[in-house]
Amino acid sequence: MQSLSIAATGMMAQQLNVEVISNNIANMSTTGYKAQRAEFQDLLYQNMRRVGTNSSDSGTIVPAGIQIGLGVKTGSVYRIMTQGGMQVTDSKLDVAIQGAGYFRIQMPSGEDAYSRAGSFQLSPDGQIVTSDGYTVAPGITIPTDATDVTISNDGQVQVKLAGQTATQVVGQLELATFQNDVGLDPQGNNLFMETPASGPPITGTPGSSGFGTVLQGFLETSNVDSVSEITSLITAQRAYEMNAKIITAADEMMSATNNIK
Repeated sequence: MQSLSIAATGMMAQQLNVEVISNNIANMSTTGYKAQRAEFQDLLYQNMRRVGTNSSDSGTIVPAGIQIGLGVKTGSVYRIMTQGGMQVTDSKLDVAIQGAGYFRIQMPSGEDAYSRAGSFQLSPDGQIVTSDGYTVAPGITIPTDATDVTISNDGQVQVKLAGQTATQVVGQLELATFQNDVGLDPQGNNLFMETPASGPPITGTPGSSGFGTVLQGFLETSNVDSVSEITSLITAQRAYEMNAKIITAADEMMSATNNIK
């Protein structure tokens, strides 16, 4: 009975669906996290009577054939790249992106990674870095005698030095965008890497055409909707249970066949 294997594919699909939903719920408080969704596709069909074939010598055509589906498979797990909310932190080095763009992060390997999480700190040398100590491109150093740091909406970093009233520009934050940011490869630690699917990065300053602005003293929260996730979880759970019942029903039908005397 094909229903056994068909229902098994359904159970595996819903198991993966629940895993994706659980990861979203686990990251509800992760800065800059983008929710994921599982997308499914039907498997090949077994043609018992192919549609469009001749049904007689006079040329009549079968208007609707007989195709038996063989189940479901996972097509992709894609990210929903909508804007997250803005959380006030009042930290001078917390920066949120409002609109399109990613911060460019210089990895120890020499490669560039990209992130929406702007919870930055200072290294022992005074450079602006991530919480893991990776340099935020293009590499901005805050003087040791700086008494205040200001980051404008266009990403310009200014400091006020001790004994001076005028501010001094020490650097300019950059943003990167991608033609298909859904194709970025997640690395964990709020970092993404470029892939052939994402296309090459396009860099520019915040606020310029095609780029979002930055907000000092804010962090972008996760875009996970708790109500939507719970609803999806219940739906996936019910679908899993129904597929399990199909296996039970198919087993009972086979048992009835075996018991015929």
